[in-house]
Amino acid sequence: MSTNYSDKVQLINGQWQAGLGHDVRSVNPARNDVIWQGKTASPEQVVQAINSARTAFESWSTISFDERVSVIKKFAEVLGENKEALANTIALETGKPRWETLGEVGAMVGKINISLNAYKERTGTVENPMPGAKAFIRHKPHGVVAVFGPYNFPGHLPNGHIVPALIAGNTIVFKPSELTPKVAEEVLKIWQTAGLPAGVINLVQGEIETGKALASNKMIDGLFFTGSSATGHFLHEQFGGQPGKILALEMGGNNPLIVKDVTDITAVVHDIVQSAFVTTGQRCTCARRLFIEKGEQGDAIIAKLIEVTNALTIGYYDDEEQPFIGSMISEKAALCLVAAQQKLLDLGASSLIELKHIEEKTGFISPGIIDVSNIVADVPDEEYFGPLLKVYRYTDFDAAIDEGNNTGFGLSAGLLSDSEDLYNHFFTRIRAGIVNWNKPITGASSAAPFGGIGASGNHRASAFYAADYCAYPVASVEADKVALPTTLSPGIKL
Repeated sequence: MSTNYSDKVQLINGQWQAGLGHDVRSVNPARNDVIWQGKTASPEQVVQAINSARTAFESWSTISFDERVSVIKKFAEVLGENKEALANTIALETGKPRWETLGEVGAMVGKINISLNAYKERTGTVENPMPGAKAFIRHKPHGVVAVFGPYNFPGHLPNGHIVPALIAGNTIVFKPSELTPKVAEEVLKIWQTAGLPAGVINLVQGEIETGKALASNKMIDGLFFTGSSATGHFLHEQFGGQPGKILALEMGGNNPLIVKDVTDITAVVHDIVQSAFVTTGQRCTCARRLFIEKGEQGDAIIAKLIEVTNALTIGYYDDEEQPFIGSMISEKAALCLVAAQQKLLDLGASSLIELKHIEEKTGFISPGIIDVSNIVADVPDEEYFGPLLKVYRYTDFDAAIDEGNNTGFGLSAGLLSDSEDLYNHFFTRIRAGIVNWNKPITGASSAAPFGGIGASGNHRASAFYAADYCAYPVASVEADKVALPTTLSPGIKL
């Protein structure tokens, strides 16, 4: 691995430049190696980035739709050519297994055509005839938008905001997670190779202060955020009293998965493991709460789940034989999960599988399962962002649904059951933006809306519906010339 770093990590008006803030670095969480370093963007550089985007907006928003699409499709082409390299960088910086990161880059490429279809379907032009005129519905870009990216999918999730925003004609200031700056840098270089004009996307690297400087600037027209509920709530408060700015928030979840009346226990356990532990539990849609009916079948499911979970492979992102679980994003994140588990144990929960931090100075952690059935009323309504699954044993299906809804979040939920009647009942009563039946609950197709309610979002679903918040509708009535109506309104004499 190269240890030669460029200090030019900020992209402003098409030029890479050194940050003027303090030193930061990115560490490979699996091996604790420094893989990127630089200086944060200063508040002045954030302003420069916004001004650059403002200047670029004048031309980017007025060129033809086909011209914008040409650049964006070229990005997809160059991205495909660099798929292996970018997947390796994502794996290196996040600790995720390479099989996952290859899928992430594939989703980035697929996002282009999906976003184009969404733009045409959700925000295309509609023309209707009317007496003496035509009625149009068109859509216009907001202007300069800030995009805040998360660390768990540092390529795919910001891409889900950036591509629809560019298609609509917006320009962007992108602030990635401070934990994944290298991925952001590589993606921006791919945009440059694709021929994106200078200033259309600007990159400001930094931590909390950089984010605050960007979000608080009066010159941005909107902010698109994916990340923690705590940060999302802060941004929502910050944007209070500013109805002129569009705010799209995709936040976390405390997601329930309920099991009842199943025949294939092995398949059930597979879907539980996939829902709870994929990406080392670092998906906002991961199952955090598992509801298992009391009785022999429930006992058998728990026993099989413990067996399978204990056998899950944990390893490095580049192992020849790919693991299911890689490193978490940092040692700090891993230790937070250890602390969360201990908090539940102190409240009276019982451990079915102990979650362990298995290698110092890394993000490696083993998955944990903890039974909280005896302390239901005391369990904090928090998103433990990692492979810690809470088990609730229940006797009444409706009571299980009620407890599933007993959260301020509302992102994803699922039912594993052979009964369609039970699913229909579950679907009617459960409150979540993603509701699955006999499938893992981790995510949704990019060709569908993605978002939640409550503390999980602000009713601005992303993915296919991202087009909705990237442009505003304009209604027009148009005629070729001024003409008198056939009948004048009462009281008018001409």
